[in-house]
Amino acid sequence: MEIKTLKTKELLLRTAKTVSEALPYIQRFAGHTFVVKYGGHAMGGERTAETFARDIVMLKAIGVNPVVVHGGGPQIGAMLERLKIQSSFVDGLRVTDAATVEIVEMVLSGTINKQIVTALNRAGGTAVGISGKDANLIEARHLRRTKKDPDSNIERVLDLGFVGEPTKINPEAIHNITASGMIPVIAPIGTGPDGETFNINADTAAGAIASALKATKLMMLTDVPGILTKDRQLISEINAGEIDALLADGTITGGMIPKVETCVKALHSGVQQAHILDGRIPHVLLIETFTEHGASTMIRA
Repeated sequence: MEIKTLKTKELLLRTAKTVSEALPYIQRFAGHTFVVKYGGHAMGGERTAETFARDIVMLKAIGVNPVVVHGGGPQIGAMLERLKIQSSFVDGLRVTDAATVEIVEMVLSGTINKQIVTALNRAGGTAVGISGKDANLIEARHLRRTKKDPDSNIERVLDLGFVGEPTKINPEAIHNITASGMIPVIAPIGTGPDGETFNINADTAAGAIASALKATKLMMLTDVPGILTKDRQLISEINAGEIDALLADGTITGGMIPKVETCVKALHSGVQQAHILDGRIPHVLLIETFTEHGASTMIRA
């Protein structure tokens, strides 16, 4: 004989109410594409990875087409350290020489990509791991950056090695994978015009892929709550046109600047909504998608 306490019944009622309130959002987003950038720092431990995988499989099960683009900066750094390969950064970008780009590709397209694929498959999904080199998904070129000398005021071109930026996204492979009921998991490695391998910032790759797919949502998982005001309050919703003012007055600073710029660029290219989410919050993807107020910063076009 099974006896349910009053507390258990209340919990079941709350669960049923939550599922019922999600119905309009499930109906709204069925058949739509979400590009989810899964960052190195947001990956966390094994429990966080399992929760992320369950959320992605849940989205697929209700009819959303999730496309996962992942990074792996901390993991790349750890492998370079193990192999005693020196690495440096310029403006947040890893300087990538010929030796380093081999390790970057090995870690991103190999270890990390297959770990995510395995987690999604264990959660009940069917995931396929590819890199931007597969089917010429990401065509790229050398990323050109300049830096002004504070003394002479002269700008010089920075040599970042095999760091690239997308020039063209060929999304046919993604369409074929999603049409087959599977979940694409993409490592941000690109191919140059002469067959070179390029290391591409995962935020940049996710934004370019979202733009090419005309995704409904670009969801950037990170290790911060979202865009914060100067007194550390979360901005839950903002229009793309208001971003410039926050950049100008110093509200948006540091590593948040390129993330926000990527989101705005994607919105200008046809993406409907961009989200900057705290990947450390359990089930943050579901909270953001299926509740009225969400749990992050949403930027509208």
